[in-house]
Amino acid sequence: MQRSDESVRSHILIVDEVEEGLTRLREQLPGERVVSYLREDFLIEDAKAAIAEAYISEERTKYLILGAKSFNTVSQNSLLKVLEEPPRNIVFILIAPSRSIFLPTIRSRLPMVQDVSKHVAVEVDITLRGLDLDSMFRFVKANERQKKHDALELIEGIFHQAVVNEQLVLSPKQTDAFEKAYRLIGLNGRLQSILVKLLMTFLPEPRYVS
Repeated sequence: MQRSDESVRSHILIVDEVEEGLTRLREQLPGERVVSYLREDFLIEDAKAAIAEAYISEERTKYLILGAKSFNTVSQNSLLKVLEEPPRNIVFILIAPSRSIFLPTIRSRLPMVQDVSKHVAVEVDITLRGLDLDSMFRFVKANERQKKHDALELIEGIFHQAVVNEQLVLSPKQTDAFEKAYRLIGLNGRLQSILVKLLMTFLPEPRYVS
């Protein structure tokens, strides 16, 4: 990362390990004004603290680094305005282990930088082409107790299986289902229900005999 104020802009940084990513950023910005927030889960109170810090005026660039394994939906929504129109001399850098953590509205406001040399998409034990109900429910049963971060990685793995491994062209309905799945997991939705609704979009359309 270059240090000149003209080259460093607000962005999302995807890393293998959030804490290591934060440490590397601090090393790349020696002598700069850096305020960092490292959390397991980035909550609304953390977002409020970061926003308040952003509105403390600065004569030179101040970097606000928000790092977490997950950012809940409420905290992300509260950040939207300040990310779209940051105060003068404020640069936001959001660090997370997966792009799927962030809402589409956040991803549309900030460029994303991938720094995951060791990161590999989660392998999922399911074939989406020609998926049937039995296979779908076996997969859901085997994965319904995943924690939030692992659940997000699971959804990312299903996406990778569809687009990369099976080279499927997603329909608008399937694309929308993935976006809803990411959002509902951020809201602590029931994973079993989220997986069923997502995977049902891959079931063959029923054929009606006239």
